Amino acid sequence: MVVSFPVVGVVGLGYIGLPTAAIFADHGVSTVGVDIDQRTVDAVNRGEVPFVEPGLREVLERAVASGQLSAQTATPKADAYIVAVPTPFTDTHSADLSYIEAAAKNVAKVLEGGELIILESTSPPGATEFMRDVILRENPELDDSDLLVAHCPERVLPGKIMEEMITNDRIIGGLTREAAEAARDLYSAFCKGEFLLTDARTAEMAKLTENSFRDVNIAFANELSIISHKLGIDVWEVIELANHHPRVNILQPGPGVGGHCIAVDPWFIVDAAPEQANLIRTARQTNDAKPEWVLGRIEQAMEAAGDSPTVALLGLAFKANIDDLRESPALRIAEQLAQRAPNAEILAVEPHVGELPRSLQSFGNVSLTNLNQALEQADVLVLLVDHDVFKAVPSTQLGDATVIDTRGIWR
Repeated sequence: MVVSFPVVGVVGLGYIGLPTAAIFADHGVSTVGVDIDQRTVDAVNRGEVPFVEPGLREVLERAVASGQLSAQTATPKADAYIVAVPTPFTDTHSADLSYIEAAAKNVAKVLEGGELIILESTSPPGATEFMRDVILRENPELDDSDLLVAHCPERVLPGKIMEEMITNDRIIGGLTREAAEAARDLYSAFCKGEFLLTDARTAEMAKLTENSFRDVNIAFANELSIISHKLGIDVWEVIELANHHPRVNILQPGPGVGGHCIAVDPWFIVDAAPEQANLIRTARQTNDAKPEWVLGRIEQAMEAAGDSPTVALLGLAFKANIDDLRESPALRIAEQLAQRAPNAEILAVEPHVGELPRSLQSFGNVSLTNLNQALEQADVLVLLVDHDVFKAVPSTQLGDATVIDTRGIWR
């Protein structure tokens, strides 16, 4: 189809922005990616992927080779802009909108009127209006009627982004109906899912609700795992049996919850309505406390292993088969263990990264190693992430190590 916005600028070339830019370009839309990191810009212009995401490399290479995709540090003139920048939370668990503000200021400098500006970043209710207000403040020659502003949250699963970005239904929340329809037309360049048009605040809340729903259900599973351990019961068998009920679908427990969405988004709801969001807050606290419980089990196993035990931590990413370390409970466990147990040798096994994360490099008792070495040397073996390469290891290969399996793959 003919897109009414022939040039698209994608601001932020991270885990969502870069796949978005690559897919737009691969579907014939002239796309300019923007990022403040010159190394990222250079990598994209060479057709190189700076992080692990299945299928992205092929699409990126094709998009760059065709001339439809380029990257730069300066915000270009474009017909539509997609803002896909980080929205972390502060120490008080309120949303940090500084990245959105910075992006909005840069976009405002090049606007002439009539452009479509879409906020894709997951954000609290009102953030899209905040972005619009920043733009209007920075470019006083414009007014409300000159802009089309919408919130269209990403709804994809890391590891399946290239597939789900095309096939998933898309929530389109406009500050005006005209903006929502314009955003729908833009995403129609590649999206085959259903377009669900609403207002911006409802779209913002819908994305937060999706991830909060999962967080609450994971918290139930994590709490159940702690209770089951205390009672000497196999939690995975309990869940398997309970899930045979036709109306029960309990999720799987783990060492906590990580990632840029589920571990963050519920706090935005709590911050917006602190007196009402009791269940959501409790679930967040339950999941945030799980790494400390896992650490307690590791420390008990270390005491039984002797004065200078070797502990192998299998996995540092926040979920299986990716290299994304954002808000990773596994990484948090590794950091705390390195600090608390200076006499232990800690072997970190993360097949999707080439070097130790920066937060672990200052510890002299931590090294990045391969799986075979970890299996051979570990006194305590801790499974934190269910990467496929770990799931392929039979339980008979675990030797005499004390095994702490937070994912239930070696039951």
